[in-house]
Amino acid sequence: MTQDIKEIDGKGYWKATVSLIITLLVIWFAVSFGAGILFRDALDNFRIGGAPLGFWFSQQGAIYVFMVLIFYYCIAMNRIEKKYNVKG
Repeated sequence: MTQDIKEIDGKGYWKATVSLIITLLVIWFAVSFGAGILFRDALDNFRIGGAPLGFWFSQQGAIYVFMVLIFYYCIAMNRIEKKYNVKG
């Protein structure tokens, strides 16, 4: 047997994974529900591409942010898997 095989830290791995998921879900909720519904009236004072900002977040902005979060999740999970020696 070789001595270079690292031990997998299961608790640390799952703690990092769950923390990442909760953080990304909170961001997604804040953008989709917060910017699109709760703060829409305040955001409508600003315009983007001719449309009120609150409307833009409701229709397009939340989707763009969701796509960015998906790509970030992939990158962050690769880092976590390398850190905790987990093969994904």
